Amino acid sequence: MPQDLSVMAFISMPGGWEWIIIGLFGLLLFGKRLPDVGKSLGRSIVEFKKGLKGVEEEINTAVESDNKDMLPPPNSSESAENKEKETAHKD
Repeated sequence: MPQDLSVMAFISMPGGWEWIIIGLFGLLLFGKRLPDVGKSLGRSIVEFKKGLKGVEEEINTAVESDNKDMLPPPNSSESAENKEKETAHKD
C-alpha cells in the first residue's frame, strides 16, 4: 500500500508541452470531425441561452402579474385619518 502512494506522488497535471502533444494527438484522431463537433457545440450553446432567456421572461411576467394583483399601499394622509378615527373611537 505505501508503494502505491509513492508512485501516485509523481503523477501530476500535464504541463504546457504535454497539452500541446495531447492536442496534436486529438487533432490526428478527430481531425475530420472537429468542425462538426464545433458547430454542434455552438448550436447547443445558442439553444441553452435561448432557454435561459425564456425562463427569465416567464419569471419576469409572473412577477409583474403578481405585482399588478397586489393592492397599492395606503396613502400617508389616509393612514393619518384612520389613526385619528381609531383614537376617537377609543375615547
